Amino acid sequence: MTKIALLGAGGKMGVRLATNLQSARFDVDHVEISPEGRDRLTDAIGADCVEPGQAISGADAVILAVPDRAIGTVAHSIIDNVQSGTAMIVLDAAAPHAGEMPERSDVTYFVTHPCHPSVFEYQDTVEAQNDYFGGVLARQNIVCALMQGPEEHYGKCEDVARAIYAPVNRSHRCTVEQLAILEPALSETVGATLCLAMRDAVDEAVSRGVPEQAAMDFMLGHINIELSIAFGAFPGGKFSDGALLAIDDAKPLIFNEGWLDRVFDPEAVLASVKKICDPQQAG
Repeated sequence: MTKIALLGAGGKMGVRLATNLQSARFDVDHVEISPEGRDRLTDAIGADCVEPGQAISGADAVILAVPDRAIGTVAHSIIDNVQSGTAMIVLDAAAPHAGEMPERSDVTYFVTHPCHPSVFEYQDTVEAQNDYFGGVLARQNIVCALMQGPEEHYGKCEDVARAIYAPVNRSHRCTVEQLAILEPALSETVGATLCLAMRDAVDEAVSRGVPEQAAMDFMLGHINIELSIAFGAFPGGKFSDGALLAIDDAKPLIFNEGWLDRVFDPEAVLASVKKICDPQQAG
């Protein structure tokens, strides 16, 4: 796959991808409908945009760098112009898992998403260490799924994924259903929620008189070692007896019994991605 149509090239994610693809071996046509996005892309990499039909007609791969709620609409609007054998690459599992992709058995659907740089990945420079999102300087891992299409397309699409998320260490092959478990269920429903809960706890400590910087330093320092113990990155590391007692007391206060089953239930995951794609379904 050498010819790529990048749709949404002037968006926040689109510019990231366009920048990385510029230094790769691919021939890229950029598509962006908003004047602001076009200006953003020109300022970032000096690239001009082309009309969607022109970009899609000769593309080996079409990357949909558009918001989750727009993927289904955009995919359906262009599908008649997509040539047989083309790969459509989606950057999140929500729309594919929610059934938003149009029916075209002769078109490959490939889903990929970055893991983002690990908290345990020590980068080569300070600038890379501060690339929290990844895709610029920091090394990261990625996940990929071949939703439909010939097996030989997996490796070709994975090459594109490695380019848009570079620099990449590991690429993990999953199913679309597994990607939906990873996001939103694992990373957002659980991970992001618990991160915000920790920030709420810091704010509560400050409201009770703890100096703010002391609370921040204490929490962030303890998170570092606690994560290393919990995820096995600290050889021989163990929680103290006092910490274990606090954990046992806290679990029934903070978590409802059976919460993991409810979060990761397949129907719950499906409902979550459908809400992401159509916020009006949120109740």
